[in-house]
Amino acid sequence: MENKQKVYGYIRVSSKDQNESRQLQSMLDFGIPKERIFLDKQSGKDFNRVEYQTLKRMLKDSPNSLLVIHSIDRLGRNYIEIKKEWQELTTECKADIKVLDMELLDTRLHKDLLGTFVADLVLQILSYNAENERNNIKKRQAEGIAIAKAQNKHLGRPKAEITEAFMTEYSKWKNGKQTATQAMANANMKRNTFYKLVKQVETTV
Repeated sequence: MENKQKVYGYIRVSSKDQNESRQLQSMLDFGIPKERIFLDKQSGKDFNRVEYQTLKRMLKDSPNSLLVIHSIDRLGRNYIEIKKEWQELTTECKADIKVLDMELLDTRLHKDLLGTFVADLVLQILSYNAENERNNIKKRQAEGIAIAKAQNKHLGRPKAEITEAFMTEYSKWKNGKQTATQAMANANMKRNTFYKLVKQVETTV
């Protein structure tokens, strides 16, 4: 890369079941070695993330390195914290930062006063949008839960029900024709579910 900077990449997805392949490919396309790409599967509400903190220590140990992220919301989703972290990365760690999906956010290109002003302005707008989107997601989740509760929908695991298959296997077990383990297997039920239904049947009989 330019000026032989050490280049690091940072990837974040919000949960373990989200796919990071798009971000990873953009880092590889930029020419970043895999061993310098750090990945966190965690919320962007703050910066208490293991891989990110490791990366930050490495940036401090290697001044004038370049940190590449795919988009500003991959860095975080808290408006004030993003601005604070950006300042620490550029001053304390003495790192450059490039945001791949926003060309204006590349500190290597904005060393003069006007350029810095424009970059800061763009950063503030994108940081605000990142937090606003996070708040909107939380609001939609809360609204969805409230609607489900109002409609008496069951949240979480579906409630176990007494079925004909269960009653058949239960009867065989109670009559000594098979073991409880065999009954569970035949009814395709876990132990705790089987005995929960047994209790339900025997308390209503």
